[in-house]
Amino acid sequence: MKKIFVTAVFALGSLTAFAQEEATSTVEENASEAIEAQQDGFAEVSAEELPEAVTAAVAKNYPTASIDKAYVNEDKQYKLEVSLEDGTSGTLYADENGNWIEM
Repeated sequence: MKKIFVTAVFALGSLTAFAQEEATSTVEENASEAIEAQQDGFAEVSAEELPEAVTAAVAKNYPTASIDKAYVNEDKQYKLEVSLEDGTSGTLYADENGNWIEM
């Protein structure tokens, strides 16, 4: 009977250890996603939040491009991850007036 009790205690202890490890890894993953979103001083924004001048500049200079992700920094500079119909992709930088920036 004592062996059964000891085995039960070890089994419960093992399950608790796995639950704590999973919770810790989830917190670490969420923190790394937040850091990634703020990378290089740019914070992710939706494409709908882009100024009209920026979307117009992309449409004019890259008519086959689609904006996959967009980011903005404190200086109102935009980092755009775009992909073309031919499968190529790249990163463009523009100011709030739609002027291209070299970074």
